[in-house]
Amino acid sequence: QVQLVESGGGLVQPGGSLTLSCVASTTTFSTFIMNWYRQSQGKERELVATITRHGDSTTYADSAKGRFTISRDNGKNAVYLQMNNLKSDDAGVYYCNAHRTTWGIPNDYWGQGTQVVVSS
Repeated sequence: QVQLVESGGGLVQPGGSLTLSCVASTTTFSTFIMNWYRQSQGKERELVATITRHGDSTTYADSAKGRFTISRDNGKNAVYLQMNNLKSDDAGVYYCNAHRTTWGIPNDYWGQGTQVVVSS
């Protein structure tokens, strides 16, 4: 079992920045693709950013491109989401997700989420 603990959410003004962190309790962190998801009020959970096992490739939702940066530190079992120029639409609960497929079977682990509020 993998436990994920997010932190770094909070209240920020439009145009401001936040960095979210997620720390995993596993010795096999580098075997997981890591994702950040967001669930805004009244909406389904959506994928915001993805980083590959060794951080050599990243992908972003269109809404996040150019403003958000996902990174990871496998030595610290951590993944980060740097969010700049935040907009009201960025508000929501951000979830860290660890994903891997073993023998064709997908395994997903989720954190408890961290709330981001964008408001003046």
